[in-house]
Amino acid sequence: MANNNKQQDLKLNIDPEVAKGTYSNLAIISHTPAEIVIDFAQMLPGADGANIRSRVIMNPIHAKRLLNALADNIQKYEHNFGTITEPHVPAGDTVPYDILGKA
Repeated sequence: MANNNKQQDLKLNIDPEVAKGTYSNLAIISHTPAEIVIDFAQMLPGADGANIRSRVIMNPIHAKRLLNALADNIQKYEHNFGTITEPHVPAGDTVPYDILGKA
């Protein structure tokens, strides 16, 4: 009997411009019943606002798979390089480069 769960090799191609990547120190997450929208932005110290550099739109199933894949990769990263610690922020203060989520 054939194994239908066998992972297939996926050939990925990337344009040189995309391969450069986009730096982001702010993510704003919103959703509708059908989509999860993640805006990746860059906020510079002293700037009046943040510039959105990239937007990713995915369905909720793929967003949940991304969440699980990120959790798995963070766990592997911490196993190899040590625990990632977040800076202490006094109560009432905000961190302008923090990851934000909104409904």
